[in-house]
Amino acid sequence: MQATAETDNPEVGLLGRDQPCQDEAVNEKRKALLDIVVAGGLTHFDEPVELASGELSRDFIDAKHALARGSDLRLACEVIADIAAEAGVSFDAVGGLTLGADQFAHGVAMVTGARWFVIRKQPKGRGTDKWVEGAALGPGVRVLLVDDVITTGGSIRLACERVRAEGAEVVLATTLVDRGDIAARYFDEAGVVYRPVFTYHDLAIVPVGG
Repeated sequence: MQATAETDNPEVGLLGRDQPCQDEAVNEKRKALLDIVVAGGLTHFDEPVELASGELSRDFIDAKHALARGSDLRLACEVIADIAAEAGVSFDAVGGLTLGADQFAHGVAMVTGARWFVIRKQPKGRGTDKWVEGAALGPGVRVLLVDDVITTGGSIRLACERVRAEGAEVVLATTLVDRGDIAARYFDEAGVVYRPVFTYHDLAIVPVGG
């Protein structure tokens, strides 16, 4: 099992969070990441545009464009790993629904040593005809569920259902940006720890969804 919430020195604590210098370093990473997301991924429109969820908003977030540089993506994946550690969560595999989860599934796997997976929107219809590609999911596998931008949470909720259908356990769900409050309610009811990296509060945008 990939124990991402542990260190070689038990006196250090989760990612050294008992030491002020480590806390400061984590906070600085998050501030730097927020600047990257706002500068490279947030666009304000005069008129509302339709989002993938079908909702309308004057604010559009393109996380893939914002994190297209390798160093920026690595920073985001390190912050996600920090969040898991702060939550006291260890996980064996990281992934979610393609395409929103792909960059984080691969990146977090590289920075933590966990296995990655992606969930197809439809099985490929040939060969093994699988829903899940990459790491095998099943009983005893602890999963970190990831996504890029959530509005109503449809994609990450579907991913959660697919992971559970494979017999694995979702121990933590996260997203780079949550534009609303629906996903938080869903995971609370599902008994899954949910910790988005940023919310609409952090980006100073109007929430979307009920």
